[in-house]
Amino acid sequence: MELERLKVEPGARVALARHDPGFTGAIEGKSDAKRFLRKSVEDLARHQDVLYAQDVYSVLLIFQALDAAGKDSTIKHVMSGVNPQGCQVFSFKAPSKEELDHDYLWRSVRALPERGRIGIHNRSYYEEVLVVRVHPEILVNERLPRAALDGIWARRFREINSFERYLVDNGTVILKFFLNVSKDEQRRRFLDRIRRPEKQWKFSMKDVQKRALWDKYMDAYEEMLTETSTAWAPWYIVPADHKWFTRIAVASIVCRTLDTLDLHYPKVTDAQRTLLKQARRQLEAEDA
Repeated sequence: MELERLKVEPGARVALARHDPGFTGAIEGKSDAKRFLRKSVEDLARHQDVLYAQDVYSVLLIFQALDAAGKDSTIKHVMSGVNPQGCQVFSFKAPSKEELDHDYLWRSVRALPERGRIGIHNRSYYEEVLVVRVHPEILVNERLPRAALDGIWARRFREINSFERYLVDNGTVILKFFLNVSKDEQRRRFLDRIRRPEKQWKFSMKDVQKRALWDKYMDAYEEMLTETSTAWAPWYIVPADHKWFTRIAVASIVCRTLDTLDLHYPKVTDAQRTLLKQARRQLEAEDA
């Protein structure tokens, strides 16, 4: 699978018009996709088992996208084989009063994965340079000092990059996915939600209002992707018009990254082997 073309190289200027939301690479269709996904899910389950046992690294997966891009379903399918005790999922909505009384990274820090676990952030601190940038009136609720508003976007990009570097230096592997859905496909999915009773609860008029600001959101995403894709925490622009491709692309990228880590089960010491032999003799003696 052509995964490298999805990665935003550090320093590269992103123009989303050059990224096809309908791209599916060499995958022929859904039947091939199911086979790829099944293998990736199995591989991820094996990696996660060793990750949990080793208790050295943690993994943070960040998902950002416009509404109806398929974040929830991607997370559901990709993580379907992972042991729940080794995985933590957090969905970030509008900040609460308590969260607004802290800095914008605070609530994400509280939700960071422990060593040995995979943490998934469905939306994240990147909302602070996306939604807040398109709707700068939100900054009023954050009650920042007046001086902090000068050059705020460039400063937040710098702060986020430094924060992620700190996490990586301390054993957290960070992968960031922007699910790139086209405006036409988003419209189709919105209509599908409206027409199907079991999906109507997912639709909000705010979705249509945000859609009217499509170009502003694209500009915000382009600058965010340009400024915060780093060697230590890269962004991947994942085509999202075909959910089956989105899922196998994300799963493959995660598995490929975990392949590069020195993952292994903890080694048993000589003292532990002696105790294991003793325990075995006692247990086997119970059958005598």
